[in-house]
Amino acid sequence: MNPIYERGRTVTVRLAHPGDVEVIRAIRNHAIKHSTALWTQTPQSPAEGVAWLAAHLARGSAFVAEAEDEVVGFAVYGPWRELDGFRHTVEDSVYVREGRHGLGVGSALLTALITSAREAGHHVMIAGIEAENTASIRLHERFGFHHVGTVPEVGTKFGRWLDLTIMRLPLT
Repeated sequence: MNPIYERGRTVTVRLAHPGDVEVIRAIRNHAIKHSTALWTQTPQSPAEGVAWLAAHLARGSAFVAEAEDEVVGFAVYGPWRELDGFRHTVEDSVYVREGRHGLGVGSALLTALITSAREAGHHVMIAGIEAENTASIRLHERFGFHHVGTVPEVGTKFGRWLDLTIMRLPLT
């Protein structure tokens, strides 16, 4: 994929490969431990990380961003719901390594996800975002996602109820 130049740095996005599993797992586990981006408090084990990434690799829907010779983020899309009637709708997930925010990493990754999902023939991409995560909401808005609703108190983490904002992007 083409490199993106943001704030004097080059961010390159590429398809993930099995060798990326540990760095992706480290980014995921940091988000689990320190944020409300993933609504679980159970870190992903090495075996779970391998299985999770393998499912995305099989679909060709896992990407990593590199800057200054290190993986600084990852993104995936996968089925929004498992039932057959939802087969043309996917949900995105974008994660940027701690300390690497504001460098264009999220934008580079979301660009790759949208392009890939369109090329794969998907019809709609959904983003489910914790309602107080304004940075993620703004990122998705910049790419044309529209707010379609917020479901109050459907999750819990760190001893508080969380609201889920749902955003939608038509791909076709």
